Amino acid sequence: MDKKELFRQIVEFRHACKLFDKDKIIPKEDLFYILDMGRLSPSSFGMEGWKFLAIQNPTLKEKLKPVCWNQPQITTCSDLIVILAAIDRLKPKNGIVAEKFARRGLPKEKYEAYLNVYSDFLKDEIEDDDKMFCWSSKQTYLAAMSLMLAAASIGVDSCPIEGFEREKVENILGIDTKKYRVSLLLPLGYRVNPQPKHLREKLEDIVEFII
Repeated sequence: MDKKELFRQIVEFRHACKLFDKDKIIPKEDLFYILDMGRLSPSSFGMEGWKFLAIQNPTLKEKLKPVCWNQPQITTCSDLIVILAAIDRLKPKNGIVAEKFARRGLPKEKYEAYLNVYSDFLKDEIEDDDKMFCWSSKQTYLAAMSLMLAAASIGVDSCPIEGFEREKVENILGIDTKKYRVSLLLPLGYRVNPQPKHLREKLEDIVEFII
């Protein structure tokens, strides 16, 4: 099959699945594949400011459901992926940022230049966790798209969810919010109902060529 057509099929398969078959479990090797594709996602400065919690425990899902607007995806999915946005690990002072740049094997002057550019770029966020979360959560959406497309490529459905009470979810999960905050939830599983038609703008209505 033509690569372009194959990718189109993957994109068109993906939709916001509202109800999963709770009796169908994603095989372990497929779940690891999906998560690994999320790991390979791009991120600003290559900082990989995320962490994935793969929740399979039915009791914990039930506990989370009320603070997630009682959405059925939370408890019917095979695996509930909680995508965390990093806070502390993205601050230069903890040394992780330096380690991330060091793995590139850059000459000392370029390595130090990268550190300075990074620190200057985030000078307002470094001392403000709310601002840092605002920046890092943007990166998690890149990872979420990778996760969803990887899932779609092997016939697994997904549904990105922003409808939840973040602080209550963090409390239930025991998240240290100095280190991470919950960015979004991504239930994975297999659809019960037929996929609805994608409703999208026409290409010519959203693209403008500037020559």
